[in-house]
Amino acid sequence: MERATVIVAIDGPSGTGKSSTSKAVAAQLGLSYLDTGAQYRAITWWMVTNGIDIDDPSAIAAVAGKPEIISGTDPSAPTITVDGTDVAASIRTQEVTSKVSAVSAVPEVRARITELQRSIAADAENGIVVEGRDIGTTVLPDADLKIFLTASPEARAARRSGELKSTDVQATREALLKRDAADSSRKASPLAKADDAVEVDTSDLTLQQVIECVVTLVEEKRAAK
Repeated sequence: MERATVIVAIDGPSGTGKSSTSKAVAAQLGLSYLDTGAQYRAITWWMVTNGIDIDDPSAIAAVAGKPEIISGTDPSAPTITVDGTDVAASIRTQEVTSKVSAVSAVPEVRARITELQRSIAADAENGIVVEGRDIGTTVLPDADLKIFLTASPEARAARRSGELKSTDVQATREALLKRDAADSSRKASPLAKADDAVEVDTSDLTLQQVIECVVTLVEEKRAAK
């Protein structure tokens, strides 16, 4: 029996375990994987590298269509290139992190990246896990399964500090809350939970428990198709 193709949208703020969970679930179930945040980081990296004024939305909008962004969707080795350059490491710098919200808020950027994300999801033959902040609400409103991961600010800051190998959990917590506020209040596709999303609070769960929970939800959805 052929397995049903499923499109899974996983949204939520930073530090909830989205990336680790999404990659692991996709790998376990033989699905493609797309980190949409990396695409926004990639276009931000291109803007910074090309000297575009990040404080000028019209300057950003004017060149939003220029960079060629290609995402590899293998969950065990996701890749991302901009104009043929591997930017997997470059897009994780503090400079890009500090500017990504401003670039992401520009409607022309969101339209460009959303179109890219939809085409990748449509081309995923076996189905795909797409993670981000507006997947269930804006990018793939017809996704078969929508999951919204949450966690307390404290749990998220502790996780993110561990990832960044920094010890200042308090500063990390403040940065996360600032990012949440920016992402939740922007006019274009704000961070929001879709009405039909399943909310999973990861505060007190291990990563393995979160993965198991999501795998179960996806398998139930597959069985029902």
